[in-house]
Amino acid sequence: MSSVASKSLAEPEEVRDFPHGHVDLVTVGGTTVGRAEFQPGWRWSQDVKPIAGTDSCQASHTGYILSGRMHVVMDDGSEGEAGAGEAIVVEPGHDAWIVGDEPCVMVDFTGLHDYAEK
Repeated sequence: MSSVASKSLAEPEEVRDFPHGHVDLVTVGGTTVGRAEFQPGWRWSQDVKPIAGTDSCQASHTGYILSGRMHVVMDDGSEGEAGAGEAIVVEPGHDAWIVGDEPCVMVDFTGLHDYAEK
């Protein structure tokens, strides 16, 4: 027999706050799914690095950006940018920051299990 599981990100099981943002998390079917909100001025290396304790973000992100824009620079120097309406995959080993004056809101399906966990 098959089953269907669902949970609402509007009613997160956990919220993790950090400077200039937060992630709302639910676990469904063994997968942690999160809605991340990054305010203008957010930068991983300034706002999450002190929590993570690593030189760059070591999470692998697979997500969909609902609003705003994010710029990503990989440890090897390659870089890219994504915005509202775009799906994104970012491998481990990166820094990222918000571009412009609009918050970046993203749903992430792979990279938030232990993201910004204190």
